[in-house]
Amino acid sequence: MSVADDRTVSVDWWRDAVIYQVYVRSFADGNGDGVGDLAGVRQRLGYLADLGVDAIWLTPFYTSPMVDGGYDVADYRTVDPLFGDLAESERLLEDARAHGLRTIVDIVPNHTSSAHSWFIAALGAAPGSAERDRYIFRDGTGQGGEDPPNDWESVFGGPAWTRVADGQWYLHLFDPEQPDLNWENSEVRAEFADILRFWLDRGVDGFRIDVAHGMIKAAGLPDVGYAEQIELLGSTELPYFDQDGVHEIYREWRKILDSYPGERIAVAEAWAPSAQRLANYLRPDELHQAFNFHYVDTEWSATGFRKAIDESLRTVAEVGAPATWVLSNHDLQRHVTRYGDGARGLRRARAAALLNLALPGSAYLYQGEELGLPEVTDLPDEVLVDPKWVRSGYTDRGRDGCRVPLPWAGTSAPFDFSQAADTWLPQPASWADYTVAAQREDPDSTLALYRTALSLRRGFAGTELRWLDPVRLGAGDTDELLAFEREGGLVCTVNFGPSTVEITRPGTLVLASYPAAGGESDDPGAQTVTLPAESAVWWTATRDE
Repeated sequence: MSVADDRTVSVDWWRDAVIYQVYVRSFADGNGDGVGDLAGVRQRLGYLADLGVDAIWLTPFYTSPMVDGGYDVADYRTVDPLFGDLAESERLLEDARAHGLRTIVDIVPNHTSSAHSWFIAALGAAPGSAERDRYIFRDGTGQGGEDPPNDWESVFGGPAWTRVADGQWYLHLFDPEQPDLNWENSEVRAEFADILRFWLDRGVDGFRIDVAHGMIKAAGLPDVGYAEQIELLGSTELPYFDQDGVHEIYREWRKILDSYPGERIAVAEAWAPSAQRLANYLRPDELHQAFNFHYVDTEWSATGFRKAIDESLRTVAEVGAPATWVLSNHDLQRHVTRYGDGARGLRRARAAALLNLALPGSAYLYQGEELGLPEVTDLPDEVLVDPKWVRSGYTDRGRDGCRVPLPWAGTSAPFDFSQAADTWLPQPASWADYTVAAQREDPDSTLALYRTALSLRRGFAGTELRWLDPVRLGAGDTDELLAFEREGGLVCTVNFGPSTVEITRPGTLVLASYPAAGGESDDPGAQTVTLPAESAVWWTATRDE
């Protein structure tokens, strides 16, 4: 299937889009085997359109042994039978477009699966061969080469090198079944250019680039010099991440994207030691967006969030790119739990959602956050499948807790996720209160809050944000209040503190993160208003008289 040349063009649609991440294994099961699939996504597209998002991002659905949830790709041009087939992926793209949704897919260029035909050929070839040059094979150190080539560590724990039968070692910055590709090899570059075109020809609107900071390694593969390297990811220079050579790759990829109609985009999952280094990925001839992990890591405080927002807006403005805002994804603990769990965590998460969606730029939502889902922290040991669990010596429980299948309806598992009795990860009984069906008609639900916020967000304008002084708002000299105004008159106030804050009314209340029954009643004639603890409110700047 090829893309029609008359595709509707929406210039720069991605600059303020809301993009919903679909973790395919856990979104919806269409064939009844207990595992989410592409057919399940198709069946729920109406829900996503009604929610009000602009695009979906699909995690990998390619042929894979599923050692790392599909991020170990054995064939980039086929669909794993677990998720469907190539025809099903094409139907999904067509149906999404019919629902007014664009589709972004994952691409995994740093490494392949060890089951990939290239790596199988590399293991069967001699050291120094063309087959091995597609990957990073090196001789070991020490007497007889029994030690790894350097001290690099795997993100999943343990050394980043595995020795093969003939004595050489190969690099894997993640699991041993995810060998790193050699991006100094022209064949590797040509292969991925062709993979991009393969999916662009089928109608995808863009790519989320996994480990976008990892493809180029420092010349000579020098030692880092210390252990527990992953703890410093995103804060310290490492010889295997964020090397300047990655930008040459993305300049070539941008040319491919720009050769297709309809504003196709690329989004970087890039960890960089500074906001300025991250902005390098967003120069006009490179990628369109990059995830803002410094923002994600911000602890709950007005001061911290203002600093992260200011830094983000300043650095992307220097390269003419939009900011991106994200609170959770498939690699992070769900933010309800990060913010304190229980009632307090949900209260903060609802406030953070209004803050997130009020900011200029593009917002990414992780499936289930619109339901207020917490992290599942008590999964039985025997069901854990994240490779972090094994690689850490059974000390790091990994990311499975944020990947539990979604609850759609009903009072017991599988909550209409599947027709199968058992899902690939078990759902907690407490999720009966979080289902889509339980929240759909409740005006105070988290789902209702997201739907309303996403609808209102479409009326926001411009890229400018103007901070409002809490003192001038009548809040006194407090460091718990964050307030700003957007072009068009939207005012957002966020009370990060544990106590109420009284302010001069900034306008007409439009939307509040707290349920109507649980917050202060709004009297449009009052000159002051009390903001509940850990809450956010949207106002129009011009108050009705």
